[in-house]
Amino acid sequence: MKHIIRFVAAILAMACLTFPSVAQDAATTDTLRLHAIFGSNMVLQRGKPIAIWGWAAPGAAVIVQLGNDKAEATAAADKGRWEVTFAARDASAEPQTLTVTAGGEKVEMVNIVVGDVWVMYGQSNMAFPLKQVSNRDTESAQANLPNLRLFSITGNEQADPQEDIRREAIDTKGWVASTPETALEFSAIGFVFGKQIQLSTRIPIGVIKNSRGGASMEALVPIQKFQEIPSGKALVESIKAQRASFDLQAESLKTYEKELNDARKKKLPEDKWPKKPVNGENVRSWNIPGKSPSHPASVYNGMFGVFKGYNIKGVLLHHGHNNAMTNNCRPKLYRWMTKALIEGVREDFKDPTIAYGVIGFCAGGRPQTEEDFELQPPGPAYIREAQRLGVEDLKNPLINGYIPAYDVQVPGLHPTRKIEHGQRAARWALNKFYDKKAQWEEAKLLSVKPEGDEMILSFDRRVHADDMTPIIEGFAVAGEDGKFYKAYARNSTKGDFWTAAKIVHVWSPLVPKPVALRYAWGHSPMGNLKVNGHQEMPIPEFRTDSWDLPESEDLTDKGLTREFSKQWQDGGKARLEYRRTEEAKRALEILERLKTLGKPAS
Repeated sequence: MKHIIRFVAAILAMACLTFPSVAQDAATTDTLRLHAIFGSNMVLQRGKPIAIWGWAAPGAAVIVQLGNDKAEATAAADKGRWEVTFAARDASAEPQTLTVTAGGEKVEMVNIVVGDVWVMYGQSNMAFPLKQVSNRDTESAQANLPNLRLFSITGNEQADPQEDIRREAIDTKGWVASTPETALEFSAIGFVFGKQIQLSTRIPIGVIKNSRGGASMEALVPIQKFQEIPSGKALVESIKAQRASFDLQAESLKTYEKELNDARKKKLPEDKWPKKPVNGENVRSWNIPGKSPSHPASVYNGMFGVFKGYNIKGVLLHHGHNNAMTNNCRPKLYRWMTKALIEGVREDFKDPTIAYGVIGFCAGGRPQTEEDFELQPPGPAYIREAQRLGVEDLKNPLINGYIPAYDVQVPGLHPTRKIEHGQRAARWALNKFYDKKAQWEEAKLLSVKPEGDEMILSFDRRVHADDMTPIIEGFAVAGEDGKFYKAYARNSTKGDFWTAAKIVHVWSPLVPKPVALRYAWGHSPMGNLKVNGHQEMPIPEFRTDSWDLPESEDLTDKGLTREFSKQWQDGGKARLEYRRTEEAKRALEILERLKTLGKPAS
């Protein structure tokens, strides 16, 4: 008989892995239900108290049983909300059942495990699915991982904080176990990261993907944080004023009439004409003040803060594109928002220990070469720097980290090499939080000193080209005029290898008295300098100057103007042409100098 019971239990567990739980909408009705973040197959965070909450008839007695533990609550008299908390548990892959009863109603969720929960936050490059990336076939073939559980939220930006997640916004329809089919539809970075952590630790791992394509950083930051800076307060007040004067029905009718007129002009048959809207459903969220994915906290309201109380291990952020575009590029503000985002999450979740990893803005567009070195747009590099400095501003490298990604290059808005990002982030997390011997090191720049016509860099660790070539790429230097030119760089050859590899000599024949230096400074920049030459540990982009981009304190203004962009492009073209001409004239001189660059004087 026991064998039969175990067999039936196994069949039921497999069924739960195959068929996701159905998420429930929040509403003020008498129906018993749990918050939509809860469901069969979910992962509860280990080592932290476990809160379970939902709604029932006002005043109803609610009994909650998780495994062998039981707790009771009374549904609030107004909206019927109830909540219970269980003691923290160790990681366990043993399936548990959650049963909630109130009156004559009952909700049961099965195959629940305890482990670590990570959130994948950002915009479309974080949401980008595994089925669209390079090497998806080999990754999906490894995706039968019953203790890797996935949960996906999309398109749920909201003007105000929400109590629950709309059912329609949950792509996975609840928690699902990783299989080749579910993995292909999930965030590529999220799946690869979760897979690496789960296989390395052998504990259950839950991954929540709540990224919104096209979202600006402002939309990802909790609303209360904008009260901390004057420009943030002004921006929030501006959006409030827009909301007060906005007429959704009028905008909906206007949109409908335009679409109808377009259909008539195209002579489409009537069955192809747009249907008359009822509740403004034809108006894109981008056109709704407060709800737009460009407006403060809109994505956070409906896609992250909406499940605060559900304890998590950490957050991975991958973002940048929208705020690197010319009309929205404000690096100083972005630096503050990078810091404010996780501060707000830790405040809302009441957990100062939540881990925070920022995967740098990915390298899209045409890769930089020697032939167009001076033409790369500056915005992306400033945003990457803002991401790194925002993480550093948190002052705790034990739980915060910046993960460079500029060296993984594929042209396009959505570069298809996402697997490397997930693996690199997992390497960082395993090293920081799981006591695993995954190699992850960061090199600190100790000093930069002008010495004649060279700049001498000193690092605290060995740094050299990833292919062990003596030629280091990606540096530019400038004189007092602020004009940067591609530079040549080599490691020092003075002393033994272990000492010399910590020193880099940088030189340009066009800058006789260099005062400033930049590395990997562009949208898709050159740069092959790695910590210990390790392929997966690139030196982050950096600069030694303080020549910032112009940035208005009025956040309702555009970022960089067209005039600035044109001036920058014209300057880049002039510098490129000058460098080409001079290097052609002085080719032999340059070759001779490269023979001695980095070598001690005889």
